[in-house]
Amino acid sequence: MYPQAILDVHGARLEGREKRALGDLFGLQNFGVNLTKLEPGAISALRHAHAKQDEFIYILQGCPTLYTDAGPTPLSPGMCAGFKAGSGDAHRLVNETESDVVYLEIGDRTAGDQVVYPDDDLQAAFVDNTFRFAHKDGTQY
Repeated sequence: MYPQAILDVHGARLEGREKRALGDLFGLQNFGVNLTKLEPGAISALRHAHAKQDEFIYILQGCPTLYTDAGPTPLSPGMCAGFKAGSGDAHRLVNETESDVVYLEIGDRTAGDQVVYPDDDLQAAFVDNTFRFAHKDGTQY
């Protein structure tokens, strides 16, 4: 999902994450479904919040910690969390255990989305069915 310029800056933090785009296999256009694995120590993404796209996760295996603006919440298999578009509540999962975490990640693909990354010099806009990334001052990566 992240272009090389972003990976050059933040890539080491995103190591240990493996995503399989299941929805794309079936040509789904209105929402995406990813089967994601986090190795021990890995994070799901840079902490972020969407303006127009909802997200939902369902834990299949392992016990990640969900970090939101409210702080950490431990999760376990069978638990889920949703992130309402426009809430401004930034989130990410962190695997702080010694075992792999596997979860489903579902999100819609509403055009015109804006993504904020409160902990990083990064912002994104969803244009022409792809994310375009820039620094917070608007200069492109």
